[in-house]
Amino acid sequence: MKLFTAFLSLFISALAFGQDLERVASLKGEWKFSIGNNMDWADPDYNDSDWEEIYAPGNWENEGFNGYDGYAWYRTSVDGGIFEKNKDFYLMAGYIDDVDRVYFNGTLIGKSGNFPPGYRTAFRAKREYLIPNELIRSGENVIAIQVFDQHGEGGIVSGRIGIYSSERYDFEVDLRGIWKLRSGDNRDWKDPYHDDSNWKLVNVPSPWEKQGFPGVDGIAWYRKEFHLTANQAKQDWVIVLGRIDDFDKSYVNGEFIGATADFKGFGRSTSFSEIRAYDVSASILRNGMNSVAIRVEDIGNVGGIYDGPIGLVLKSEFDPSNLPKFDFWDYKFPK
Repeated sequence: MKLFTAFLSLFISALAFGQDLERVASLKGEWKFSIGNNMDWADPDYNDSDWEEIYAPGNWENEGFNGYDGYAWYRTSVDGGIFEKNKDFYLMAGYIDDVDRVYFNGTLIGKSGNFPPGYRTAFRAKREYLIPNELIRSGENVIAIQVFDQHGEGGIVSGRIGIYSSERYDFEVDLRGIWKLRSGDNRDWKDPYHDDSNWKLVNVPSPWEKQGFPGVDGIAWYRKEFHLTANQAKQDWVIVLGRIDDFDKSYVNGEFIGATADFKGFGRSTSFSEIRAYDVSASILRNGMNSVAIRVEDIGNVGGIYDGPIGLVLKSEFDPSNLPKFDFWDYKFPK
């Protein structure tokens, strides 16, 4: 039994986590393209009519930019008619050499690797970024991708790029998307007023190894702010924090709300398979901005908040039987 559990842990750590997605629009084809770096290019209203066109996926070395290393931007648009109600949507941006930030209608929705300074490639990471529903427009929706290439091939080099959909887990407050992450350990990091402006931006859920923290075992902290109305702040909630590899201690507005840890060693622990769901009392909530902080301890291989669902549901409406069950056979090797 111990041998099987060790195999299971190693197997899970080698996989790409996520559910099956249905493609609703292909992004394969011509994109607008410009070398250089200007944050105005993320703006959906920016006029890119004089930009060159480039085919994606494919490395820019073969598209007339042979030998170019550095920054460049891609832009394209999709019609809002493809986005059905009551579904989640993801931008699949394939494999990018080396580092990227992706903007949807001007808002950052995902990143992989680290831009200079502190450059760290993510060319092996499969880009899968949640598109927050509140960003979707009924008309034109603009996608802008900032890329940095250190050497060799550059750009959106491969993959089945497109917009994909899945069934939505119904949260009143969705907490997926961009969080902040810092390796190390400090009790002050649970403080809702702690200055985390210099922390790394990461996508949640996704293993931290895919986002500029390769080979990091040990302790790191996640932080995120979320907004509640006056009425919402008067109610009791359950916060669902997905699956975490391996152990966690979780806080809302600096107050401890729960922990999951069997304290077994690598190859024997199964804490990584448990969905975290903790009660959050109205007594610790605020009208306006609130914060969640999670101390994560990784005991080997994959680390972090690697799988969903993640969000807030009213305690009176929470049914744990609706949460997805863990089945490692459903997880697939990266393609």
